[in-house]
Amino acid sequence: MMLLKPAYIIDELITRCKAGERQAQELLYKQFAAKMLGVCMRYATDRMEAEDMLQNGFIKVFKKLEDYRGDGAFEGWVRRIMVHSAIEYYRKHHKMVQVMDVTEIGNEPSVNPTVMANMGVKDLMNIIRQLSPGYKMVFNLYAIEGYSHREIAGIVGITEGASKSQLSRARAILKDMVLKMENKRYGYAR
Repeated sequence: MMLLKPAYIIDELITRCKAGERQAQELLYKQFAAKMLGVCMRYATDRMEAEDMLQNGFIKVFKKLEDYRGDGAFEGWVRRIMVHSAIEYYRKHHKMVQVMDVTEIGNEPSVNPTVMANMGVKDLMNIIRQLSPGYKMVFNLYAIEGYSHREIAGIVGITEGASKSQLSRARAILKDMVLKMENKRYGYAR
């Protein structure tokens, strides 16, 4: 499958999609589906759920296509819709667990930088997927998507303090998971 990248081709597809051309919608879907599935996988519990999120997201993309003004990159616009669609799907199908406070953990062992350097993206994404839903949601929105705690609070329906708390706890859990992985791989004693 040939991917279409030049902006003028994407612009042409957008114009054709706005005119209701099914073939253009299919081409636009094929252009962004794999990357957006990766976005959805960060919020899903499994691939099937991510595929459902992806389908719902693309339905919204095509419905809201008239709203796209071309101010920023189209891919970024699609990504925002996918993130919001994934969160909406998750809220609808899963009970969100809220954590209101967490005490900072002191004297934690640090992660060996060599281990982090050798850790692949897939390893890291698999570790993130193991987080509980609330922690995973906040971590993804903050660390990967770049939202502020205020924005996360509005998107997820929690307070800014809860967002900060969940991020802190998610980082501590991830650190512990990486340390366990490090110990397992290299036989370090803790």
